[in-house]
Amino acid sequence: MHKPVESPAPPVDETQVSLVAGGVRLTVGEESLELEATWLRDSATDTESRDPVSGQRLFGITDVPAELDVGSATVSDGRLEVVFEPGGHRAAYDVAELLDEVRHGHRDDRNEQDKHLWRSAADLGPVTRVRWTDYLADPAPVLRSVVRDGFALLSEVPTVDGTVTAVAETFGYVRETNYGRIFDVRVEEHATNLAFTGRAITPHTDNPYRDPVPTLQLLHCLTNAAAGGDSGLVDGFAAAAVLREGHQAAFEILTSTPVSYRFDSADAHVSALAPMIGVDAAGFIREVRFNNRSLRVPVLPVDDARRFYAAYRTFAELLLEPEAQLDLRLAPGDCLMFDNTRVLHARTAFDAVGARHLQGTYADIDGLLSTLATLELAR
Repeated sequence: MHKPVESPAPPVDETQVSLVAGGVRLTVGEESLELEATWLRDSATDTESRDPVSGQRLFGITDVPAELDVGSATVSDGRLEVVFEPGGHRAAYDVAELLDEVRHGHRDDRNEQDKHLWRSAADLGPVTRVRWTDYLADPAPVLRSVVRDGFALLSEVPTVDGTVTAVAETFGYVRETNYGRIFDVRVEEHATNLAFTGRAITPHTDNPYRDPVPTLQLLHCLTNAAAGGDSGLVDGFAAAAVLREGHQAAFEILTSTPVSYRFDSADAHVSALAPMIGVDAAGFIREVRFNNRSLRVPVLPVDDARRFYAAYRTFAELLLEPEAQLDLRLAPGDCLMFDNTRVLHARTAFDAVGARHLQGTYADIDGLLSTLATLELAR
């Protein structure tokens, strides 16, 4: 979680308050905001409203009068004091905290805001491998890179079977799937997934057929002596942003047309229905599901199908531009961590005769964001 950009401290001595219908208006310097009465009551933190240990609310919406209003309001020493009517409940609020809530309180750490979107390796600069021991000493910079850039790369992680889950557990919890806690990316005789062959794999997101999708993926290289098998990353958010800017109609189609993704094997039948590009209520890009191997487009009227496939092709062309891909060759001990709802990953074909063995696991970004927020608050 990113800390909000620091704003100059509000001129609390100049704060003025006045009553408006159903709430109050605060004027702080040149900034003015209106706060509704029920919102203020719901946000109260006094001991009658919140448990002092957990901070959890002690009342529900039906405990608040439906026609709640502010009877009086005063400001002193940077604090707003309110008396609610009916009932006469009193509550106090820090003006600076109210301003910060308005500016930053409902920012979604999952969407494109505050992230460094990159359309080429040049946009990123040199990719730094962070040594495992340095990461353990201070995980925050690496976790921050996953949030900001969509990925981070560790080196010198012990090449011991199963270590990839230990990496995930430094910031969160393993997300177990039908592939298990760990999946081995190597050539298998009867592969149920093309990832377990020596074939080239084009840029894609993993497990789009799950709801929710595993939001983080980790790939730990144990051996990579095969010819080929280089890895690639593409920023799906950046490509979606370019689509929105230059092909608005295509963007709207891909954000509003649910498509299905499906995976079937002897022991798993998994499917999900979602648009290829997911946006939040404010229209910000929040998720990309792109996997040509598992996509199933619903039967659409002919004209709608033609428009959908044209939009799909335009988005694919943006994702598959050679300059959009960051190329990497993982060495033994490297561990790649990336946001699976944002960054697509790819692989060149490799000689099945040579030894190439990666171990992967899935995790969820809420655990990473929680750990990062905890580390940053402790600084």
